[in-house]
Amino acid sequence: MSFAPVLGIDVTSVSDTAEFLLGQHGAVVGSPTKLYKYVQYDTGSAGAAAVAGEVAYYYTLDGFKNNVVTSDLSDSVEIGAGVLQAVMTDGQFGWIQIAGPATLTIALTAGSDGSNLTPTGSADGTLDVTTASTDHICAIAGDISDKEIICTFPL
Repeated sequence: MSFAPVLGIDVTSVSDTAEFLLGQHGAVVGSPTKLYKYVQYDTGSAGAAAVAGEVAYYYTLDGFKNNVVTSDLSDSVEIGAGVLQAVMTDGQFGWIQIAGPATLTIALTAGSDGSNLTPTGSADGTLDVTTASTDHICAIAGDISDKEIICTFPL
């Protein structure tokens, strides 16, 4: 797949109106380069707050195609979206990290270095170890004691 992400984005920027196209990719070039996606946040039925450094999931069945994410795992279809880069309130727009190394602000539910990670079986805002062939693998545990993962979320 070849595409040109927006360079020089402020991944911590949040707005009440969309400043980019939903689903637009952005990159911060460096060593290593990290890839981001522009999304809208939904607090879900539990009113789950968006916490920077926690995992978001695609909201309901149409979350991926509409680029809407939530930290409320119960309102998702257990497809990881990315790592939130800022605190967002319901309906706000911002960036999630979808590729490259990331450090979470919440511990993984389980696992060890090198484990494939999935939303299935986890708690809000985090990931768990993949146990079934039907689990969505969206990251790999790096240094689990430091809450480091390697993001492989869907583009």
